[in-house]
Amino acid sequence: MPVPYYVSPEQLMRDKADYARKGIARGKSVIVLEYTDGILFIAENPSATLHKISEIYDRIAFAGVGKFNEFEQLRIGGIRLSDLKGYSYSREDVTAKALANAYSQTLGNIFTAELKPYECEILVASVGNTTDENELFHILYDGSVTDRQEWVAMGGQAEALGAYLKEQYPDSTPDLKNALMVGGSALGSVGEASSPSVEQLEIAVLDRTRPRRKFRRLTDDEVKKLL
Repeated sequence: MPVPYYVSPEQLMRDKADYARKGIARGKSVIVLEYTDGILFIAENPSATLHKISEIYDRIAFAGVGKFNEFEQLRIGGIRLSDLKGYSYSREDVTAKALANAYSQTLGNIFTAELKPYECEILVASVGNTTDENELFHILYDGSVTDRQEWVAMGGQAEALGAYLKEQYPDSTPDLKNALMVGGSALGSVGEASSPSVEQLEIAVLDRTRPRRKFRRLTDDEVKKLL
C-alpha cells in the first residue's frame, strides 16, 4: 500500500491561498466609495441579470467578486440570516458588523476544512445617518475581515485600483457625481475598459436620504446625466 505524500500545514495553506487569489484575479473589479449622501458601488458587469451588487437589508448592501456561484451562495445566505434575525428580534438588530462576522466564520471554515477554498472576496456595507457612521467590511477568501473607510477596491485589478484611488479620492467626501467620475476613471486607468460605457457598468447606491430601504440601482439614463 503506497504511503501518502506529506504536505506541511503551512504549504497547504499557501497553496490554497494562491489558488483562491488566482481565481479572484480572473474576475472583473468592484469599487466602493463613500459620498456625501451615502455609499456608491461601481462594477464592470455587462450582464443585466447576474448582479455583483445587491441589497441585503434596509441599510445593508453586498458586493462580490470572483466566482459568481460562490459569492451568490454567500449573498443568499446573508439575506436569509438577516431576515430571520430581523423577524425574531427587531430590524435594528440586523447590523453589518454581525453579518460580516458570520461571513468571516463561514469563509474561514471553508478555507481551513475544505479541499477547495472559495474563489471570491466580498464586501458588506451599511449606510449610517452621517458619513462617520458608515460601515465597510471587506472579507477575503480565508475569512480575514477588515474595517475600511472612504473607498474599497476588490477583484482582479484591486492593487492598481487602490493606488489610483489613494491618489485621486478627494480629501473631503465627494458628492455622487464626483464619486462616480472618480470610480469610472479608476476602472479606465487600469485597463478594465479603456473608456467604460454606461452599459458595461453596474452601479448602485445606499442613499441615506431615502426612506427605510436605502438601496437603489442607478439606471443608465441617471448615470449619463450625472456624467
